[in-house]
Parts: sequence; structure tokens; C-alpha cells
Amino acid sequence: MPPDPIQPWPVVRRGDAVFPVRTLQHLLRSRHRIVVVDGVFGPATEAAVKSFQRSAGLVDDGVVGPSTWPKLVRQVKRGSRGSAVKGVQEVITFHDQSDGEGPPVVIDGVFGPRTDAWVRGFQTAVGIRSDGVVGPLTWRALVSGMLSG
Repeated sequence: MPPDPIQPWPVVRRGDAVFPVRTLQHLLRSRHRIVVVDGVFGPATEAAVKSFQRSAGLVDDGVVGPSTWPKLVRQVKRGSRGSAVKGVQEVITFHDQSDGEGPPVVIDGVFGPRTDAWVRGFQTAVGIRSDGVVGPLTWRALVSGMLSG
């Protein structure tokens, strides 16, 4: 079996204010947690993480790492709508390297053709199956910052 080409899940905790905190906050909202998407992992985000962790049968330490991410992410694809899609779109806007070529992807929670095209291109770029479906492997690639190099 070839080695896993995808970087490990990142560890995100209280005090962080960098990528992928906004995506994390959208995912928490997709799991019915009340949290403001402000990019700051403060007390409210930590409380939402702990609440989610308890509901998922995880240790409620407030740290989002390799045991929490897989339970938190939701599979999304073309036609999907909602906060999890906004989480994908946050990654797209964070990595936007289009230099103004073509219209940007907007964070509207609708997994339409632009989001689909970006996801497929991202999947190809990181060496995974390009099917446009954002499942656990694609989520891990997205939040681990594989295009941040």
C-alpha cells in the first residue's frame, strides 16, 4: 500500500486565530453548535467543541485533533447546502490564487459548479481521487493546509 499522501489532521485549540479556525467554526455550526464564525478560537468556540466532543463520545478536552476532526466533518458534494459547505468555501477563499481570473467562490453555503470545480482541482493537486466529494480524506487535506506551502 502506498504511503498516505495527505498531511495529518491539524491540532487546533483555544488561543488559535489562524487557519483553519473559521472552517472549524462552520463545521461546529453544521453540528448545531452556536458559535460565531470569527476566526478566533476563544471561550465560546472551546465550549462548542467540548459540547460536540461529549455528544460524539469523545474526551471533552476542547482540543480539535485527530480524534475530533473525523467525527466533526460532514460529507458534502455538488448540490449540498449549509454550514459544512461554508467550511469548504472558507478553505477555497483562504487559498484563492486565481489572481482575479474568473469569478471568485463566495461563502454562501451552496455547493455549486465553482465550488465543485475547485474541489476537483484541489483533489487532483494533492493526489487523491478527483470526484468532487468532500469526504474525510479530502477534509483532512483541506484543513491540514496542504496548499499553504
